[in-house]
Amino acid sequence: MLVELQKRFSDLKPDYGLILGSGLGAIANALQDAQSAPYSDFSFFPNSHIAGHAGRILYGRIGTKQVLIFQGRFHAYEGHPASTVTLPITLLHALKAKTVILTNAAGSLDPSFSAGDIMLIEDHLNLTGSSPTVGPNEDPYPRFLNMTEAYALDLRKKVLADAKKLSIPLKQGVYAGVLGPCYETPAEVRMLRTLGAHAVGMSTVAECIKARHYSMSVLGISCIANAAFDGIQQQAPLSHEEVLAVSAQAAHNIRTLVEAFCS
Repeated sequence: MLVELQKRFSDLKPDYGLILGSGLGAIANALQDAQSAPYSDFSFFPNSHIAGHAGRILYGRIGTKQVLIFQGRFHAYEGHPASTVTLPITLLHALKAKTVILTNAAGSLDPSFSAGDIMLIEDHLNLTGSSPTVGPNEDPYPRFLNMTEAYALDLRKKVLADAKKLSIPLKQGVYAGVLGPCYETPAEVRMLRTLGAHAVGMSTVAECIKARHYSMSVLGISCIANAAFDGIQQQAPLSHEEVLAVSAQAAHNIRTLVEAFCS
């Protein structure tokens, strides 16, 4: 895998990795001196079939950091095993990147959140029913992984300070990762709220676990794309098209935060 990447991208030494969620592909426009290639150029990548996930790798500079961007991800609900879902993390680790930024589009579980808000992930609930560390352990990494600080506190503090300077409103909360691909029932929404989640989505959790298994620092950012329906509030039916439209609008502020973070 590394040989294929290194043949396609010159001087491949990323400081950071960035995985872009649904509708957030425009964040990649922050790259300077960008090189890019579709996933289809690499034998180890499956094709990307989900709308809003372009299926490209990009490499270049944001601020003072060299960044490898995965414009689109693979999901367990597509039938991919954990090794495929977390393949970008495996590659970043092999390239000795120490930090990964995970972005996603999520449904709000908090009545105070609005579509288009940005939430800094403080912690997560793994409700996918799986983990990328299930199976034979990958030595010398820990069999029993400490997830006390899944999302690095120092990175969160930096983003909060950047957001304040830039006058970008930023929420904070717990992300519930579910398998999908169906949206949550009203009863499930009420359950997730009871469990303490502020947003829910179908990605990110496995990538975070894999990155922490490799002792990488993780920053997580959710774009609040819609409100999860709890059976009481009135709203239009949820749709992937709605998610993409709202995410595209919020991408500018997330890009600005990523640029500040990399400066």
